[in-house]
Amino acid sequence: MPTPLVRLHSLDLVRGFVAVGRRMSITQAAEELCLTQSAVSRQVAALEETLGVKLLVRGHRSISFTAEGERFFRVADAALQQLQDVWETLDRHREKRPVTITASTGVAGLWLLPRLGALHAAHPDLDVRIAANNRLMDLRTEDVDLAIRYCPAHAAPEGAVRLFGEQVVPVAHPSLALAGVPAREAVERHVLLEFDDPKRPWLQWADTLQSLGLGRVKPRGVLRFNQYEQVIHAAAAGQGIALGRRALVASHLLKGRLEVLPWAPALEHEYAYWLIVGEAAPRHDVARVARWIEEEARGAAR
Repeated sequence: MPTPLVRLHSLDLVRGFVAVGRRMSITQAAEELCLTQSAVSRQVAALEETLGVKLLVRGHRSISFTAEGERFFRVADAALQQLQDVWETLDRHREKRPVTITASTGVAGLWLLPRLGALHAAHPDLDVRIAANNRLMDLRTEDVDLAIRYCPAHAAPEGAVRLFGEQVVPVAHPSLALAGVPAREAVERHVLLEFDDPKRPWLQWADTLQSLGLGRVKPRGVLRFNQYEQVIHAAAAGQGIALGRRALVASHLLKGRLEVLPWAPALEHEYAYWLIVGEAAPRHDVARVARWIEEEARGAAR
């Protein structure tokens, strides 16, 4: 029969012996256990006394196992390694994991970041991580919980939730006083801020001017940016006129940093913004953030 549990002595004695055996050094074992060398030596001696056998042969500058010590070490080391592995697994599950949201830099900077204060106020116990990236990230392989994607309906993955559509309107800082200025005059007198992405012609001025009947009008100048949020930051700084994606510039409009120029009705496009959840059965914190994003999107659409 195995030794009854009541007769097993403190695990500290076994831990001290295994630490010495793994390194064959009392000094290094003491450093790992944050103990003194004498304390580790006493643990090993106490274990030997309890078992009634010598486990280690101590030389002048070396340590080796006795036959009994090597046998005991093999079993004790394997058992402690299993305990360490299980402990790490359970401890990792116990740790609070942040909810990771990926979105393009434009969506992250212009739509998510202005709302993070409201998210924290509604759910102060949540940890949220924003992964702003214009590259499409694989939610499963890159440990991402939620994604906000920009695409037409036919390209949205199964289960995606439509947050809001795409409306494009000309915007400028109120200091430019363009709200009552005719479109032709405004274009001729001011710099146009251009998103330099040929794959999104509806966000470039050539198509917009053509739709306004101003295809031949020459603007004062054109500034081009390779990131959409840079276009909007420049417009909010009064550097020219931009094409605003209404959902993304809503906070700037609300705070008076931008105003819509009433040249023409907002242009609607087939592209929209979609929320994608990485897991079919997401953990509780992820589901809470997903619901919050959907509620914010509905509020922005009203």
